[in-house]
Amino acid sequence: MGIMEIYQAGVNLGGWISQYSKLEHEHFKSFITKKDIEQIASWGMDHVRIPFDYPVVEDDEKPYEYKEEGFLYIDNCISWCKEYGLNIVLDMHKAPGYSFGTLESNTLFSDERMQDRFIKLWQFIAKRYINERDNVIFELLNEVVDSNSDRWNKLAQKTVEAIREIDKDRYIIIGGNNYNSVYELKNINILDDDKIIYNFHFYEPFLFTHQKASWTEMTRLLNQEQHYPGRYVGIKEFAEKYPKYAHLKEIENQIMDINLLKKHLEPAVEFMKSTNKPLYCGEYGAIDHAPLQSRINWHKDIVELLKELKIGRACWSYKSMNFALVDKDSKVVSEELIKIVSNK
Repeated sequence: MGIMEIYQAGVNLGGWISQYSKLEHEHFKSFITKKDIEQIASWGMDHVRIPFDYPVVEDDEKPYEYKEEGFLYIDNCISWCKEYGLNIVLDMHKAPGYSFGTLESNTLFSDERMQDRFIKLWQFIAKRYINERDNVIFELLNEVVDSNSDRWNKLAQKTVEAIREIDKDRYIIIGGNNYNSVYELKNINILDDDKIIYNFHFYEPFLFTHQKASWTEMTRLLNQEQHYPGRYVGIKEFAEKYPKYAHLKEIENQIMDINLLKKHLEPAVEFMKSTNKPLYCGEYGAIDHAPLQSRINWHKDIVELLKELKIGRACWSYKSMNFALVDKDSKVVSEELIKIVSNK
């Protein structure tokens, strides 16, 4: 059985020990509990992706000193997942010197000390979880953004080699540039290592999946409800009002449907054909500003396509984070949506 057969349908635990509003243990203890893992398993999913930010386990003031209380959250989740038959992707969401949300101040790709901290942290993790086998996959870094792929390719290879000094058999996930864009898969260096899985994220078409999102200027200014399937609403007027977005006129008459999703997935198909390597979609989702039925329609189509391609996946996200499957009390938002994303 190939490794991806046990990583077919999963969900991200975003907002827990990553992208938290404040580093505080009360949040970490309550946001995700054993009951949440039990609920996810009850849906029929086979894994969770655990994004974690390095400050949970290492302070900048005390580099190379790792915090036991931070690692205990990961330890507990591994234990709960084993009890309920779930596997884990352990994803470093924020690394020393790098976060996809701080592009102007990142130093990981230029500062050798930050790279050393990054590598040493992964070596510590490899030692700590040496006895966890195919139930835990390591994902080196979430959503890389750099001017090109060269520096990340070099660091990724160096990190894999460092992990291999400790664990020769660990499955490791590597994603590409530009927020793990499917269009950057072609620029990932393919390593001579049969335990590497390559990764992309899928939020296409962006103006649907991120409609009214406050954290990007384009969606914030457009501020327009979009339906799926369907045509874009308000694009022509928006492009005329804001000349910097004039290029959007090209998609004015585009139909958002399963054929458009299939077109966006073509680079993934080409990657698998040309490399014969497995692919994993570590994030996909549609924002909760979208009409619920449109969210359901979109998820149904993308899940169908990923299943056809035998690409394992984890939807974004379980709770909160604007893409929630459950509310703040872990109550399901839509039973139909749950059935779709849990479908193996």
